[in-house]
Amino acid sequence: MAVTVTDRIVGCLKGIATGDAIGKQAEMLSHDDVLQWYPHGIRGFEGTPGAIIPRYAGNSKHEWRIGETTDDTERTVAVARAIITEGNVSHLSVGREMLRCTKSVHPGVKSLWEFHQAADPTRIARNHNGCGAAIRVAPVGIFYTSNRLDELVNGAREASISTHGGSLAVAAAAATAVAVSAAIDEASPRQVLELAERAAAQAESRWPGHAAPAFAQAVRTVHDNLRRLPTLRPAEAAARHFPNQPLTIVPLALGLATVMESAEEAILLAANIGGDSDSVASIAGGILGAMYPITVNDHWYTIVERINDHDLVAVANELAQLRH
Repeated sequence: MAVTVTDRIVGCLKGIATGDAIGKQAEMLSHDDVLQWYPHGIRGFEGTPGAIIPRYAGNSKHEWRIGETTDDTERTVAVARAIITEGNVSHLSVGREMLRCTKSVHPGVKSLWEFHQAADPTRIARNHNGCGAAIRVAPVGIFYTSNRLDELVNGAREASISTHGGSLAVAAAAATAVAVSAAIDEASPRQVLELAERAAAQAESRWPGHAAPAFAQAVRTVHDNLRRLPTLRPAEAAARHFPNQPLTIVPLALGLATVMESAEEAILLAANIGGDSDSVASIAGGILGAMYPITVNDHWYTIVERINDHDLVAVANELAQLRH
């Protein structure tokens, strides 16, 4: 049976949420620490869904549960709600929806903390180069088809600047939005990569930072290095491009998404690498979920929905009606 655009949009959102929840189990661990906590590796949800992830037991900020999604999925849904409500992408509507979000709102995450402290949906951030914009921008890629590059890049910035105004953050968001859109449009992996590079370069040119443009080149470099590896294994990927800073997190996600052919396998690889594993797994999972919807693990998704009640299929169906 033919795969429809709606199937690809559903696969994208399922890939984001399952990647987020699987990846959370190893977030911010070194690769060696991943193996300490999970001697057999992360093979899915390691433990009883709904139980506290052991390393978060007693955590003063939040005791994350097995199967629980993070602010990555929460804010993806917020951007989707803004687009569905307004029929366009504007930082005001995105800001309004994001003020309803509650996860990871503490001083340890400055970009979100400053936004929520200001409590102003019109606020435009002038700094912050992390991946917090890229992880929520998929609905922009769902809303616009991939031949509308200017609108995709502008929309990615609109979805970013409530919390992330840095040049690298906007470039990462633009690249991710365009990659999602191209994946839905059945572009080849090579085309997805090239469009992501173009979007990043355009964003860096339009909204430059203090340093020379670097993000588009990082996307290509990480992809090519992953492609050269005889076998993609967590240890080798971690040694070359450990995802702990702006020029490795989203480039690694885009690299996995354009080298691999399975959302499930990319999510597991990202989780076992460590670092910002939930972000890498959710971005790669979303793109690959759009390219190959059948490769999203539906058992994982059933668990994610039971614990989080996102109703992502309904969100996907509403966004699909707006795609143009």
